Parts: sequence; structure tokens; C-alpha cells
Amino acid sequence: MEKKKNNFIKQAGWFSILVSALALIAIIAFGLMPNSDTTVYKGILGSVTAFFANSILGVSKFLGNSYGYGIIGFTILIRFLILPLMAYSTSSSKSMAKVTPLIKKVQDKYKGKRDRDSMTNMQAETSAIYKEAGVNPYASLLPVIIQLPVLWALFQAVSSTPTLKTGSFFWLQLGKSDPYFILPILAALFTFISSWMSTASLGKDQPGFAKAMPYIFPFIIFFSSMAFPSALSLYWVATNAFQVVQTFFLQNPFKARAEERMAQQAETDRKRAITKTLRKSRKRRK
Repeated sequence: MEKKKNNFIKQAGWFSILVSALALIAIIAFGLMPNSDTTVYKGILGSVTAFFANSILGVSKFLGNSYGYGIIGFTILIRFLILPLMAYSTSSSKSMAKVTPLIKKVQDKYKGKRDRDSMTNMQAETSAIYKEAGVNPYASLLPVIIQLPVLWALFQAVSSTPTLKTGSFFWLQLGKSDPYFILPILAALFTFISSWMSTASLGKDQPGFAKAMPYIFPFIIFFSSMAFPSALSLYWVATNAFQVVQTFFLQNPFKARAEERMAQQAETDRKRAITKTLRKSRKRRK
């Protein structure tokens, strides 16, 4: 357990953990601010909904009583809150990309073999590769899993809080879907850009489903945003726009591709040098 904790801190970094702690303090502080909404929430889930609603209203009050800017500000705080998970996920994804060729060799070794012993051995060898490289194959799912309850609570907060449900932001009524589909388009666009940047930064040796994700997720987000209230669409736009900036600084696909080309060129030059040396050696023997 201690080893896993130290590995998480090492990959996430103390800076992201500090930023996350400050974001948590801010979210709690805004959530405890008094507001004029007299909605009564019951039960544990109601308490969670009330806290999210109060946090959004608190941020909105801080940003000039604009509920749209309040949702955007709240979204940014949530992104800062999960920053250590994003940094850890990014680091694990990079490590996964490095061991992917080894995993592929193991899969090719047992290709066509579906008996119990072969499947057990393949799983054991795959786990050994992950363990030796210090890779958690499920780390990339953590930020997504964490955001699911946030989305649920945000939906409940907007649906149950009259102040948010009837709030407006430019042409939007936050409790209703965008009539002009501008937010769904922006949400899908930013989802595509962030997914493409993440995938491009990891190189070519990736599973097929990973390469397909940048083209599948945007459609899911687009059609979901068409059906959900504008508040959720605004959340998706803000969170994925933030993701684009974050991915550029944490992964930078352009730098990663340049490094990959340099590595390939270095390998080509090395092979050429070996071939040239062997030819000279053969000539000397003759």
C-alpha cells in the first residue's frame, strides 16, 4: 500500500497535489456560503446535491452573480481538484505506450490458444510486464470515473434548484437544452481535440480501440449534449477546453511526435552504421 502511495505521489507530483488541495478548500468554502435559494433537499444524495448547488451558487456570486460563469468557474475548480489523477493517468498512459510492444508479443505468443492454461499464462505474463514497468492499466479510467458522480450531482443540482434551473447565460436557459446546438458542437469539438492530442502523444503502438476513441467520444458527447440541460453542456465545453490546454502542457503531442521521429531516425542511423561496419569488416577479410 505504501509503495502504491509513493508511486502515485511520484507520478502525480507535489505541485498538482497542492493545487488539488487548494481547489478542494475553495469548493468547500463556496459550498458553505449562504444563498437565497430555499430549496429543501432530503437524504444523503440530497445533501450531495445541495452541496454542489451551493458551490455553484457561491462561485456564481463571486463572479458577479452570473450562473453561467459560475458553472464554468466550478468546472475549473473540479478540474484542479482531479489534477493529480490526470497527471497520474497521463504518466501511466506514457508507460503503457512503452510496454505495448511487449504486451503485443505476449498476445502473439498465445494467439489462437483459448485453453485455460494458455489464457492463465498469458494473463500472468501480461501482469508481470505491468508490474515490472510499474504500470496500472486502469489508471486512465480514474478521471472519467471520478467525473461521473460530478455529472450526476450537477444534473441533480440544476434540475432541483429553481435559481439554477431558470438561470440564463447569453442565449441559454441553463435548465433547458441549447436551441441552436452551439454548445453540443463546441463540446464535441473540444472532446475530439483533447482525445486526439492524448492519443497522438502516445505514439503509434496503441490498441485499435485507443486509436478509435477520438472519433467515437465526440459523437457520444454531441448527442448527449443535445438532450441534456445547457448547464451540463456548458460543463462539458469548459471541462474539455480545459483538457485541451492541460493535455498540451502535460503531453504535448507535437513534441512527442518530434521525439518519436528523432528516435526512429537514430535507430535507422544505428542500423546503417552497423551494416557499414560489417561491410568494411568483410572487405578486410577478402
